[in-house]
Amino acid sequence: MLVYSPDRLSRKYAYQVLLIEEFARNNVQTIFIKAPQTETPEDRLLLQFQGMIAEYERAQILERSRRGKRHRALQGSVSVLGHAPYGYRYIRESEHSPASFAIVDAEAAVVRMVYDYYTVKGLSVGAIARLLNEQGIPTPRRRSYWERAVVWGMLRNPAYKGTAYFNKTQTSKRQRITRPTRLRGGNTREGARRERPRDEWIEIPVPAIVTEETFALAAEQLRDNKEHAARRTITPSVVQGLVSCRKCGYALYRHSTRTSARTIRYYYCQGADAWRRVGGAVCDTKPVRQDLLDEVVWCEVVKLLESPQLIQEELERRLVASHNSDPAKQREDISQRELQRIQRSMERLMTAYQEDLLSLDDLRRRMPELRKREQAIRAELNAIENQLVERAGYLRLAETVTSFLVRLRETAKTLDVAARQRIVRLLVKEILVSDDAIVIRHSIPTPTCSTIGSGQGEPQPLGDPSCLLRKGSSRIYSGNGPACRS
Repeated sequence: MLVYSPDRLSRKYAYQVLLIEEFARNNVQTIFIKAPQTETPEDRLLLQFQGMIAEYERAQILERSRRGKRHRALQGSVSVLGHAPYGYRYIRESEHSPASFAIVDAEAAVVRMVYDYYTVKGLSVGAIARLLNEQGIPTPRRRSYWERAVVWGMLRNPAYKGTAYFNKTQTSKRQRITRPTRLRGGNTREGARRERPRDEWIEIPVPAIVTEETFALAAEQLRDNKEHAARRTITPSVVQGLVSCRKCGYALYRHSTRTSARTIRYYYCQGADAWRRVGGAVCDTKPVRQDLLDEVVWCEVVKLLESPQLIQEELERRLVASHNSDPAKQREDISQRELQRIQRSMERLMTAYQEDLLSLDDLRRRMPELRKREQAIRAELNAIENQLVERAGYLRLAETVTSFLVRLRETAKTLDVAARQRIVRLLVKEILVSDDAIVIRHSIPTPTCSTIGSGQGEPQPLGDPSCLLRKGSSRIYSGNGPACRS
């Protein structure tokens, strides 16, 4: 086998040695044009030195490439992003303008339609993919079929809101080798892409296709769908996906048992299942009746919404918080600081030229790039101003709360499970269950802690064996102490 030089065979010395030995075992001679051909110890030492130098050079090339890409990303160049996502066209760098993304109107309309289907009409990712296939819309790679993963990636791509990110992920060793990985020949050396910490991401402004608010709604919906995915659920429940054990922190799953008259469903703690772990169960929480727990939580949600002053206070608090921590406001502040920095740089260049510290050719070479950057930032500021929503929307929402609560009280007992589930998930973050209490953590702060449920009877004394909503208890609430909502 004829090789030009050792570094063309491999830039890692260990691989060179392994390949040469394997070739020799199979009666294949390896000949390097740029290396000694004799088998003296001195020539072998020289070959080894060449292999180690090639490995060092490879590391240097990677480090220089990384530093160069990072420097270009800090300058706002899109050339480090690799390729333009669906909806954009990559424009190469020229003598007169830097590399940039241009919006493709036909593809951008598809992107907006996908976000509208997901955030406004409430379609799932799979339903959106089927709808795009039915309409015959070309895919990003001009294939005939839209995959759900493509739609999911489109909903997560921050470039569509006007901010692309560089240095977002990194390659790390795979921590767990799963069965699919083993079947396709993977091993522990196979890398996995993982996200870096958020403060290490580098923002690169690009033209926006959707607004900040639309992208935030899609991100929130994706997060909620991940936590509350129905998956193989046949019969939904009001508190599905929200119930956890207060003792061990594990989620509660549903299991049903059938009597001669009906089917009864219970919530079981995963930590209480001895068969799941070698050392046995880690929790002693008893099963909880699903129908009674649903009724308790729904009654508390209705009570919570019957207090208009709490809703009004929460809306005012969120109005102030949104005004202070709006992502568009943060981007506007960063762009303003960058614009001031560029203007100061331009002023320093003019001062240096006036004092004969800079030649006219250097001024003509450096000034156009700063002016282009200034124009790009001003365009971004104009786009941010157009994306800022009116804060009066919160106030208009507060005016309709009273009428909404009236309708809710009228229909609270007739709403189906799906409608109750949507309302509960809007307000409740999680439900913690223990032997003597239920803690409902919702998004509206309450001034005091109150007891859950009115109860059909007195609370049981401390030594009573009956448990909260357990088997053998006919009460909606019975237990050894108060249950609080927070």
